[in-house]
Amino acid sequence: MSNSVGVVIVAAGKGTRMGTAESKQYLLLEGKPIAVHTLEVFQRHERISEIVLVTGAEDMERCQEWIASYKLDKVKAIVPGGSERQHSVYRGLLQLSTEWVMVHDGVRPFVHPREIEACYQQALQSGAAVLAVPVKDTIKQVDSGGTVVSTPDRRSLWAIQTPQTFRLSDLLMAYEAAEQDGFLGTDDSSLAERAGIAVSVVEGSYRNIKITTREDLDFAEFTERTRGEGDK
Repeated sequence: MSNSVGVVIVAAGKGTRMGTAESKQYLLLEGKPIAVHTLEVFQRHERISEIVLVTGAEDMERCQEWIASYKLDKVKAIVPGGSERQHSVYRGLLQLSTEWVMVHDGVRPFVHPREIEACYQQALQSGAAVLAVPVKDTIKQVDSGGTVVSTPDRRSLWAIQTPQTFRLSDLLMAYEAAEQDGFLGTDDSSLAERAGIAVSVVEGSYRNIKITTREDLDFAEFTERTRGEGDK
């Protein structure tokens, strides 16, 4: 299907920084698992035709139940993740039949539909795009002894978010090249860049946080309580 867009939602992490027995993506936010909030954003988005959820093998059964109870009918597959995020994403990519793919963190429930659309439109123009925000803090590069080595120009630094959007065939090629070379990247964009794909940055929002700590969860609960229906 021309210009069809699928999404791989990655929710296979253990969330050790949260300090809870439950995986962070399944902690409740206003009575609903965080990952379900995230899935609902893409379920409602008219641009998205397919969703693949990647989760832990032990979580697949309850995810199936949530998919049914929350009527997330765009979810075409739930697949078990691999040992690294990169392996998990690749398993998800193999399930899609769309021309374009977005990869998104299961613990980023506050991405706005307008940001999803902007990321897609930029990818259409340039071939690949990622949501990001300008870095607000001064960043220092530090050596192993804890001494400051340099202070990069903050104007050139962006904090990368998700979704990250690519032509599916391009991202599969980048993943297969990385696997062949034994390269482990920090995000999808790093694999695409390594494969020679130019990636554009689309300015997102500071509220599109990745919920990884207890403090993040507190902020998420506040955000969910205070946002209006127009922001959903």
